[in-house]
Amino acid sequence: MVDRDVAGLGAARAIAFVAPALLLIAVFLVFPALWTLYIGITDYQLTGPAAARPSVVGAENFTRALADPLFANSLGLTALFVLGSAVIGQNVLGFGLAWLLRGVRPRLRRVVEAFVLLAWILPGPVVALLWFAVLSRDGGTLGLLLDRPATAWLVEYPMASLIVFNTWRGTAFSMLLYSSALAVVPPSHLETARLLGASGPRVVRDVVFPHIRGHVLTNTLLISLWTANDFTPFLLTAGGPNHESEVLPVLIYRQALEGGRLGYASALSLLLLVGNLLVALGYLRLLRRRA
Repeated sequence: MVDRDVAGLGAARAIAFVAPALLLIAVFLVFPALWTLYIGITDYQLTGPAAARPSVVGAENFTRALADPLFANSLGLTALFVLGSAVIGQNVLGFGLAWLLRGVRPRLRRVVEAFVLLAWILPGPVVALLWFAVLSRDGGTLGLLLDRPATAWLVEYPMASLIVFNTWRGTAFSMLLYSSALAVVPPSHLETARLLGASGPRVVRDVVFPHIRGHVLTNTLLISLWTANDFTPFLLTAGGPNHESEVLPVLIYRQALEGGRLGYASALSLLLLVGNLLVALGYLRLLRRRA
């Protein structure tokens, strides 16, 4: 029989070592998830009689959400937001910056990285205020640059504005990850490809991508989940106009705090959680295929 106690700690001491981590997971992850599930099967309200004595309604909130046009609209907008600003925007721009900065002088590289990182580390409200000034109808920077000072970008092009904003804000993480990933690509492989006359796109496809495929999948998973749960769009458009930029986190907030329907909002939160889990499982299957 194989002895699994390799470290010789004994069962009691091993459990004692992992107990603090398990306690934190239980308090900050498991309990909130179970509490959200409980609220999601009730008619819990922010105010009124249902706030003091909520009733269990079972799956009513979930079936209502699946039939709700606002939920379907938010689900589509969230998918568009993730695809445009994370899967495509941050991935492509982050890799492009990492690829271009490989051969530049260290000082110039540090300056560029510092400016990109600044957009990432600034608090969300600060960044939102800056972009509101850029996209504003009244003397906004973008309108003045394009000679369209009267254009209300956040009203006329709300989702396009949010996609550009989130791409700009979140590219730093992808750039840093890809900069580290490119360091593992053997320079001899790149030099051989150049000697054979391969163009830049072919070098990336045939030489670079096979070495960093795992990094690409990991990065795409992380930025997709972060973007799907990002509340910053509320600071720019509040879900408007007419629900045209109401991604799921914004819809959940408005249902819970503006509408007072905490039970329904909790059901929406659980549906978002299930969506996140399905996306994560899909990426993990792709990673296993790579192995």
